[in-house]
Amino acid sequence: MTEPFPMPTGWIGTTGPDLTTRPVHRDWLMRQACGLFDFFQRNAINPAGGFFALDDSGVPLPGRPLRHLHETTRMVHCYAMAHLLGLPGADRMIDHGMRFLFGGQRDHRHGGWFWAVDDAGAVDPAKQAYGHGFVLLAGASAKVAGHPEADRLIAEATEVLLTRFWDDAAGATTEEYDADWRPRGGYRGQNSNMHLTEALMAAFEATGERMYLTMAERIAALIIDRHARAEGWRVAEHFTADWQVDRDYAGDPMFRPAGTTPGHALEWSRLLNQLWELGGRRHGWMIEAARALFLRTCEIGWNGARGGFYYTLDWNDRPARSDRYWWPCAEGIAAAAVLRQTGGDARFEAWYRRIWDFSTHHLIDHARGGWFPELDDDLRPVSRVFTGKPDLYHAVQACLIPLVPASGSVTRGLSLR
Repeated sequence: MTEPFPMPTGWIGTTGPDLTTRPVHRDWLMRQACGLFDFFQRNAINPAGGFFALDDSGVPLPGRPLRHLHETTRMVHCYAMAHLLGLPGADRMIDHGMRFLFGGQRDHRHGGWFWAVDDAGAVDPAKQAYGHGFVLLAGASAKVAGHPEADRLIAEATEVLLTRFWDDAAGATTEEYDADWRPRGGYRGQNSNMHLTEALMAAFEATGERMYLTMAERIAALIIDRHARAEGWRVAEHFTADWQVDRDYAGDPMFRPAGTTPGHALEWSRLLNQLWELGGRRHGWMIEAARALFLRTCEIGWNGARGGFYYTLDWNDRPARSDRYWWPCAEGIAAAAVLRQTGGDARFEAWYRRIWDFSTHHLIDHARGGWFPELDDDLRPVSRVFTGKPDLYHAVQACLIPLVPASGSVTRGLSLR
């Protein structure tokens, strides 16, 4: 009988124990993670509050320094992991980000957090579910790291999410509001709900409050068990207000591109594995979906000739945006590691090795540090959507998630080391 999702083509050595069990590989992963923390820590702190975006060499980008909510919160989350590893300087990064979340990024009049601010105040005052999910994640990670304001941030983020964003009838979050909480259209998106799932699981781990886990399970049931299953394990990105798939939607190429996004299916496969574990392995559909999403995505989303995951596909699984971004590879690495650890077969180990092989040859900037965010079809670095070295979050988690148990989040795993 032919496997529905075959092994990857092209030789990748798989002799001996899994890579994640080998001391040399584990040491290599830790060195990669520490290099990333060092790269971002050197110049990222903005004395006026928040963090600078960095260019290719790790210097702040010129011009007016915007601070986006997801960037501030992700830095808090990432340096909470650095704190748990015992890296000097991490505490300063956490505290700097936390103070900005309570200060310049906060809307002190209407509540919630602005999407983008500069030194003068709000530049884009939208209230987005995507960013508010990351506020909860920052609070949960800061709590694991022992920050004294973490409980306050969790409480404030939870209150805003429950009273402004959460649609209990749907079991998911609404999307976007003006500064004074007037709704902005009827769009519903899976991306914000996926990251809220991540944050809700982290909040459950940090606080023990079952409500967070129940909310995460409801989102997953809607986005994956209902919709992705019906689409042959393709994750629909865009929806109408009544949660019908909107196949014609084409928005922001960074956060809401048209078609399907292979990297999000890989990300969901990892999150579903964690959700299955946190729920006591009660929901068998979650691990079924986690494995199917990963293998289907590798089948349709990986460039078999030159490697890397296409950024987006159309609804016939043809490359739409064929550039290869760093973050789908990072998510693929993390997902392959946890799925192999929870009883997955040798295909997950083969993909783990294959994605790392591509990443170290093409995405890691060995000369200057960080990862290149975009490659064109010839695998040359380009800056079409992203500029400089925009992100620590995805790359460092690819390095650290394989080092911790698959039964929980990376922060939980590091806290137990």
